[in-house]
Amino acid sequence: MTTLFDVEAPAATTAAGPRPTTIPRVIGLDVAMGTTGIAGEGWTDHVTAKGASQHSRFEQQLAGIADHIRHADFVVIEGPAFSKNNNGADALSAMRWMVRHDLWKRRIPYAVVNPDHRIIYAVGTAAPKDPETGNRLKGDPLKAVVRQAVAETYGITTEGLAKYDEADAYILLAMGLHWLGWPLAVVSDDRRRAIDSVRWPNREAVNAR
Repeated sequence: MTTLFDVEAPAATTAAGPRPTTIPRVIGLDVAMGTTGIAGEGWTDHVTAKGASQHSRFEQQLAGIADHIRHADFVVIEGPAFSKNNNGADALSAMRWMVRHDLWKRRIPYAVVNPDHRIIYAVGTAAPKDPETGNRLKGDPLKAVVRQAVAETYGITTEGLAKYDEADAYILLAMGLHWLGWPLAVVSDDRRRAIDSVRWPNREAVNAR
């Protein structure tokens, strides 16, 4: 017996074709305590929490995210970067789990994507390098490369203070649609391999919603 969260092999489709009239509504979420990037096909948005307490920021994030996922058929969330040991990691982990629990309560299937796999799907490698220095990109330069890839591949140029968060969310959305069999664009094999590394739910459960 399968459930919404049983693991299944990824779809084999690798090329974008004509868009069907009805496809599952997929949402990408780059969850954070301050600014959460959100994306659906053809659009991006964000939720910013500025509460005085951590509890109020939790509440603002959960309410804003709920507005976008309540009618979703499938949600793809960015997972933790275990190599990072930053302040607030405990709160961020709690935030992600509260979002996942809310999806579980709503019976909305979801997948969690490692940040490295998101970057691979965007640009073909988890460690892109500066073409001039040969040094591995980190921080904002790395985020900028992913944002540029979203603009070049999907025609979505994110702007404003949340531009990197929204671009990350769009890659997550694109991965989810690709796995379901409706890729937004043709991507090379070095990018497509990221799909194989994700623990996906049961595809029939998503398509049946």
